[in-house]
Amino acid sequence: MTVLITGATGLIGQEIVRQCHASGINVHYLTTSKSKLSKESNYKGFYWNPKNNEINHLCFQGVDAIINLVGASISKRWTDSYKTEILESRTKTAQLLQNTIKLHNYTIKQVVSASAIGIYPTSLVHYYEETNTEISETFLGKIVHQWEAAVDGFESLGSKVAKIRIGLVLAKDGGALPEITKPIKFGAGAAFGSGKQWQSWIHVEDLAALFVFAVQQNFEGIYNGVAPNPVSNKEFTKAAARVMECPLILPNIPKFVMKTILGEMHILLFESQRVSSQKIEAEGFDFNFPNLKPALEDLL
Repeated sequence: MTVLITGATGLIGQEIVRQCHASGINVHYLTTSKSKLSKESNYKGFYWNPKNNEINHLCFQGVDAIINLVGASISKRWTDSYKTEILESRTKTAQLLQNTIKLHNYTIKQVVSASAIGIYPTSLVHYYEETNTEISETFLGKIVHQWEAAVDGFESLGSKVAKIRIGLVLAKDGGALPEITKPIKFGAGAAFGSGKQWQSWIHVEDLAALFVFAVQQNFEGIYNGVAPNPVSNKEFTKAAARVMECPLILPNIPKFVMKTILGEMHILLFESQRVSSQKIEAEGFDFNFPNLKPALEDLL
């Protein structure tokens, strides 16, 4: 089996490549950097430049499925121009892939695309399953809605489409965890706002395994990419401090302070989404890290 991965050199992509190879799956990947092109038998790179609508169509040759992870980071200040980049890096890339598949008449059986739980409205009481149709009014909610709509375009090419709505990804060398733990390390850790907001998290190894599982099991539809046991922001901060053996002595950080520092992006710290993993568990997926403490111990 051969999969084409967009965003293969990123945090989640690298772990998916590792797990694909461990499962005997060959990987083609797209990169905007010609210096990152590899020609190994099970790991072949192909150049693309989505901003210029350039792509080497041979990336689709012999490919059974696409794992679509491409997208500019949301952890960078949301200026108007960067907001456009966040959106277009998800929607225009999907369009470029679809146009190229159509033009060269390739058959791709399945597409498994990243999405995000930011589509769900903030709530302290809701427990979100994939059947929920409400869409958050925030910038993130609108982005994810348009991203999913762009990915659905693969269906018109005869591909099965699965969308994995990803929560807070925990990894050792990237993503949110090093940023969350930095102030704790220096004795300046604290919960945000009330600390009651839900954080639906997932260990990067489990998330990568979920993408590989989705390809192997031919998933179709929406799936939440979160661990089975979400926690409050206060619980998360306390658990990280305990694992790192650091005291928490500061009061909670008020919302207005973070809004001043981060601008509109502050909502990433204060949105509350308690999200269910029951659908993927019912499909037979097993988590290595269903609980927060062992996940943090593994990473910290």
